[in-house]
Amino acid sequence: MTIAVCSRSFSAHPVLRAELLAAFPSARFNDSGHQLQGPELLAFLSGVDGAIVGLERIDDALLDACPSLRVVAKFGVGLDRIDLTALDRRGVRIGWTPGVNAPAVAEVVLARTIELLRHLHTSDAEVRQGRFTLRVGRSLASCTIGIIGCGHVGKTVARVFRSFGAAVITHDIRQYPDFYVDAGVTTVDLDTLLESADVVSLHVPLTPRTRGLMAGAAFARMKPGALLINTARGEVVDAAALEDALTSGRLAGAALDVFDPEPPTGSPLLANPNVRLSAHLAGSSDASTLAMGRAAIAGLTRHQAAGALLELVT
Repeated sequence: MTIAVCSRSFSAHPVLRAELLAAFPSARFNDSGHQLQGPELLAFLSGVDGAIVGLERIDDALLDACPSLRVVAKFGVGLDRIDLTALDRRGVRIGWTPGVNAPAVAEVVLARTIELLRHLHTSDAEVRQGRFTLRVGRSLASCTIGIIGCGHVGKTVARVFRSFGAAVITHDIRQYPDFYVDAGVTTVDLDTLLESADVVSLHVPLTPRTRGLMAGAAFARMKPGALLINTARGEVVDAAALEDALTSGRLAGAALDVFDPEPPTGSPLLANPNVRLSAHLAGSSDASTLAMGRAAIAGLTRHQAAGALLELVT
């Protein structure tokens, strides 16, 4: 089976590279240093049976141009850039394991929340400017954390905050009654969450329902002085409405790891001192990178094993 690795992060990781070559010796890697798009991506995938993709878009046009492709393995957890219906129509398998980077994301959410609650970002700037001001912040145990999206990542984040004594409320279109009882969290409707939470953390996939979920009306419902943390997808948040909520003082701060577009060149949020920014790295610790890469390799080997079994049966 011929394999092409589109993901730059996977291609640059020596351990993952060696493990993939051990299973698929003819695998080729994206060593270009940039994300492949358009004709360059089509040429890279031409004639291969399987692909490991990261942020590349897999849709009807690409699948029509690459008819040999039989399995797409995801390096990462979000599937919003992969047209699953288009894959299904052609019998192309998806190799995907949800939740493998949940601990890494939870660490970043926790770190950014503490940074903002305790004014660490402000104090850092003040000390560098020669000011030594004692700022009294809030402890997690005094806060209500609202988690929108209670999948693998949302559940992990909820457990982390509960371990610090915070009250945790969640909202999701699905219900997880066993988890709520086990973790000691409460499920509420979206309006109640926005009105009650001191910190709102987003953990939803990008869908037509969630695109623009956090816009002007949602920010107006949020508790005055609350914080917003987004490690999900940039398109879930209306950036202009967020800037308005911050400059008006409705929100005290935000931490963003994802943007629309990426990078957020020219965004007014870049100059806002109460916004902490990072480059879509929340899910990319050393451990989670290995876990995501190995999950992608497993997706390919499962397909290979299924194909071999089918040949034996037929």
